Amino acid sequence: MTISQLRQSTGTDVLAASFDAQLERKAERETKTGKPFYEITLVDGTGDMKLKVWENRPQFRALDDIPDGTLLRLSGEWTQNQYGIDSAKWDMRLLNESEGKDFLAGDPDTRKKQDGDWADILRMTGDIADPRLHALCAEFINHYGERFRRSAAARKNHHARRGGLVEHVAQMMRSAQAICSVYPKLNRDLLTAGVLFHDCGKMWENNYPEAGFTQPFNIHGEMLGHIPLGIETANKIWRDLKEKPESQQWENLTPDSEDVQLHLLHLIASHHGTHEWGSPTLPRTPEAMALHYVDNLDAKYEMMSEGYESSPELAPGIQERKFPLPASLVTPLAAFPRKNESADSETEPESIDSPLDELF
Repeated sequence: MTISQLRQSTGTDVLAASFDAQLERKAERETKTGKPFYEITLVDGTGDMKLKVWENRPQFRALDDIPDGTLLRLSGEWTQNQYGIDSAKWDMRLLNESEGKDFLAGDPDTRKKQDGDWADILRMTGDIADPRLHALCAEFINHYGERFRRSAAARKNHHARRGGLVEHVAQMMRSAQAICSVYPKLNRDLLTAGVLFHDCGKMWENNYPEAGFTQPFNIHGEMLGHIPLGIETANKIWRDLKEKPESQQWENLTPDSEDVQLHLLHLIASHHGTHEWGSPTLPRTPEAMALHYVDNLDAKYEMMSEGYESSPELAPGIQERKFPLPASLVTPLAAFPRKNESADSETEPESIDSPLDELF
């Protein structure tokens, strides 16, 4: 099982299962009575979980000799309550070399999804008509593609996993292009490039090593943050492209190249939407406003999806609030099947007489 599958499958009933994970970190804690225990954080390509290891468990002493980053297989009888996944009976062992190699490759479903998302990003950036933005995106992908593909979109809250940035950007890009069909005056090329670059600073703020699912801290990400780093990255590539002979063809293009560069940097700078959320400036163009809302929508939708998977049930159809969402989650309304889309029947539902029929 993956951690995500374990989270979805466990409840109050005991589930016997095994899963592989990387020990991200172990923290020594004490109970109210002063008894020591470990709280360990386990991660894989689908998410993370915390597990308490009590002093009277054999694993407690074993953890003294296991460094962070170790690959483990945990087997046991698992349940889930308001505090998360737990087990009264479990054990662990180190993964052998073959098992570790398979684990670090990621689970097949996640790899397949992220490969599809990456293909969509390549397709949509490849369709950019503006030669400057097209060249900028191509150079970025050529230079940073592998690093970009192993970055997360956040340290927690949403898409906080290896490759999560690709999932986030691909979905935002699809949403942005759909919005452009509704608001045709939006600059599709600029918005597509803005989506690609808006979180590119996460390559330092939320990056993963070439092998592993533990997200380290980076001094540049801590001291600068992803927005200044994203602006600098886009500027550096733009300056490098201007040194190439083919950029001479840009001189007579409309709109002016400096304006294109400035508008793209504005999208990166303003995408959080408010000063309180970390943007050095506020959205001042339709593309900047669209980017901000598409970003916010995808992040919130992902948080809700994760909440439905992991938040404890408070009452039938109501689940505990998942931070930073504003309120408890309520089970969404199932869509009414459209014609030719019913999974259970190919016939239309029977018509029901209504008192309103006589009025219309």
